[in-house]
Amino acid sequence: MSSTEQTPADPAVPAPRPVRVTAAAAVSGLEALALMAGGVHLLVTSLTGRPDGLTQALTGGATLIALGLIPLVAARGLLRCRSWSRGPAIITHLMALPVAWTLLRASGAAVPAGIALAVVAVTGLALLLHPATTTALGIRGRA
Repeated sequence: MSSTEQTPADPAVPAPRPVRVTAAAAVSGLEALALMAGGVHLLVTSLTGRPDGLTQALTGGATLIALGLIPLVAARGLLRCRSWSRGPAIITHLMALPVAWTLLRASGAAVPAGIALAVVAVTGLALLLHPATTTALGIRGRA
């Protein structure tokens, strides 16, 4: 058999990951990094500054870091084309929409942050709900 002839698909070799799935993983990873960075920032500023409530600030920072683990694990699963990873990623993007709405209704630097968050959340949802992504992750529709 020459190198120009095509060999049958080897079932042991996984199909290449579609660009949409890779992009969805990147968006989920971006959300994870933003949540974790916000948590670390809250922890550092609560320890170095004078927060109104130290316990509340520390709990908030730890919560943001813990919440950042959800899209991080989902992004890793998406990179490996695991079907279970789509659910946590979708939930994270859905949870970001009310936060973006709240930021958009604020003033100052919160408005551009709200716009950026809304764009990231809607982009992530569009990538995850696209039929090509569903097919690539092996998720079947209703029979």
